[in-house]
Amino acid sequence: MLTISQVSERTGLTPYTLRYYEKIGVLKSPSRRKGGARTYTESEVSYIQCLNHLKKLGLSLEEITEFTRDGCVMEKVQLGEDPAKFTPTLNKRTEILSKYLLDLEAKQQELDQMILLTKEKLAVYHELSKGSYEAPK
Repeated sequence: MLTISQVSERTGLTPYTLRYYEKIGVLKSPSRRKGGARTYTESEVSYIQCLNHLKKLGLSLEEITEFTRDGCVMEKVQLGEDPAKFTPTLNKRTEILSKYLLDLEAKQQELDQMILLTKEKLAVYHELSKGSYEAPK
């Protein structure tokens, strides 16, 4: 079992954020020790890391809550549950991820253009510093 501080170190989320996610229902309440301190399992840490990845994709907390409503579907299917049972959940998750994939592809295109421009500028600056640059006439 891991403490909230250990989970914070492993996930990059602050203890405050973990408690907030618990408060708004994004995270289930973890087990507690006799003194009330939260304890987390490895499975819960993996789930929190998944939430963190979704947040980094740009999903809102409402979308993350919707996305994770039925827990880890892959884990449930691997444990023998019928995949058909999760069709509505999978459809919603597909919808959410498809939207964000379009956003990410647009950002990637923008980054590719910025990288190209930066490389062109660097090439010009290198030529200028060597004294071999000829301005277009």
